[in-house]
Amino acid sequence: MITPVVSLAYHSGYGHTAVIAEAVRAGALEAGAEVHLIKVDEITEEQWAILDGSDAIVFGSPTYMGTASGAFHVFAEATSQRWATQAWKDKLAAGFTNSASKSGDKLHTLQYFQILAAQLGMHWVSLGLLPGWNSSTGSEHDLNRLGFFLGAAAQTNADEGPEAVHKADIATAEQLGRRVTETARVFLQGLAAA
Repeated sequence: MITPVVSLAYHSGYGHTAVIAEAVRAGALEAGAEVHLIKVDEITEEQWAILDGSDAIVFGSPTYMGTASGAFHVFAEATSQRWATQAWKDKLAAGFTNSASKSGDKLHTLQYFQILAAQLGMHWVSLGLLPGWNSSTGSEHDLNRLGFFLGAAAQTNADEGPEAVHKADIATAEQLGRRVTETARVFLQGLAAA
């Protein structure tokens, strides 16, 4: 069986987004990927090389003031060298974010990741889940309880630490990791057969 290489390029300001990154990692590992966690505010040349060799890159950041964090923006600007050479063309991409508000304009952060991926010539992998918690029989414990489609979105109260990241949001992030890995495997099998 093909083992996709999935890397998570993320920033976590207070630890909440790191919890989501670990969940995406766990889902990808469960699905059979080789997984690398890369903190973009501490990225090394060796880690840039890991990203270059990855089959899929999952972008992650908290949503601050309606977009990804400043640290993630610095990383995104640094990818312009990869853009110029099309080094990441045809890799898969996905994304995850966290904010204190239920919406918190997280959609904009996921759209920012998607546009970044498109500029780099990458193929976007959506969350692939129906929305949860949107009927009288639903609950806050449903997968995709916040109803996002572009990627995994989490909500954690502003006055609580990383240990308070909602279990349903963790499970949703795990699903994203599995989906990215499974999609990468199919993509790689197709390339091998072509």
